[in-house]
Amino acid sequence: MLKNGHHQLNTAGKDAGTKLGATACSPEKRRRTIRVWCDGCYDMVHYGHSNQLRQAKAMGDYLIVGVHTDGEISKHKGPPVFTQAERYKMVRAIKWVDEIVEGAPYVTTLETLDKYNCDFCVHGDDITLTVDGKDTYEEVKKSGRYRECKRTQGVSTTDLVGRMLLMTKAHHSNIGHSDYQQHTDNFGKGPKGHSPWTGVSQFLQTSQKIIQFASGQEPQPGDTIIYVAGAFDLFHIGHVDFLEAVSKLSDKPYVIVGLHFDQEVNRYKGKNYPIMNVHERTLSVLACRYVSEVVIGAPYAVTRDLLEHFKVDLVCHGKTEVHPDKDGSDPYTEPRRRGILHTVDSMNSLTTDDIVQRIIKNRLLFEARNQNKEAKEIAVIQAIKRREEEKAKERSKAVL
Repeated sequence: MLKNGHHQLNTAGKDAGTKLGATACSPEKRRRTIRVWCDGCYDMVHYGHSNQLRQAKAMGDYLIVGVHTDGEISKHKGPPVFTQAERYKMVRAIKWVDEIVEGAPYVTTLETLDKYNCDFCVHGDDITLTVDGKDTYEEVKKSGRYRECKRTQGVSTTDLVGRMLLMTKAHHSNIGHSDYQQHTDNFGKGPKGHSPWTGVSQFLQTSQKIIQFASGQEPQPGDTIIYVAGAFDLFHIGHVDFLEAVSKLSDKPYVIVGLHFDQEVNRYKGKNYPIMNVHERTLSVLACRYVSEVVIGAPYAVTRDLLEHFKVDLVCHGKTEVHPDKDGSDPYTEPRRRGILHTVDSMNSLTTDDIVQRIIKNRLLFEARNQNKEAKEIAVIQAIKRREEEKAKERSKAVL
């Protein structure tokens, strides 16, 4: 059970996981509002994006996030999975974001920072390149208005796309096939060298990470305690619209999300679901501003004990099909008996299955996008290595 501030929290000044000297929260600078700029594609928003924004917000007071258009992303990286309208809404739903700028330029300039009165911009300790291989943050880095935060290991949009492509029946039944091996190589799992920023790595959950995401409050007097449950796999705009609709059922909502364990999700979803494990799904849900608390490993059936323990006033579910429990019974029998079950129509029917189908439909485009991105990153790494070797040789000659 994790508390997740349903009232707006100011986390400025708290641990941001930044490099030494990267923080802007000294007492002298705290006399005025520190405005922070972040930008990016934010395609298939995941807990890695949220963690970047959490760290950025902790460096200042007010966080502005610029989100690129579909056209800009296609030009520099390849086709996005989600539309710009979907991506704008996903970023707005992250609880550390104060404002977003739609259609932000792909290259971050001093002009953009000045236009929005931002003191500096923040980016992860990876590199973002234009279509011609230039660092998109070069100008702000040279001016000293750039801060760096730690990239979240074990997750990237590339990684998630790879997981979804591996769910197709062809991959399941032909694991030894050369096409399968080529696919895993494309997503950083093969024997070839890969970029440390794009290649797939393993996510390891820690108690510290959960605490950083889940700093929240207990229910307050007068709050309406609302319970929802599900997989919330690949946390997406359909989930956001549902949770927003749930939160609007009360003037003072306290929304508790029950997350089912992986084995339970696989029982009623089948295939290789969930795509994200329960630890990853926990962080994704905790980052949502409409969520107050998360129950990890919630029972599939909404029982009397659960309702009484959390003092639930209302239980909500969407308009999608409700799968029966293991014994064939209705998992909502108890809240239905109490008259507190409510069906919420978020007017968004998007499902995790729909996202997977988007990926499968455009498989070749996404694999090409990944290969191009990784090739540019490797070229930059090699160039940096060569410069360092040249500097080392010059220092050696100077000593002699």
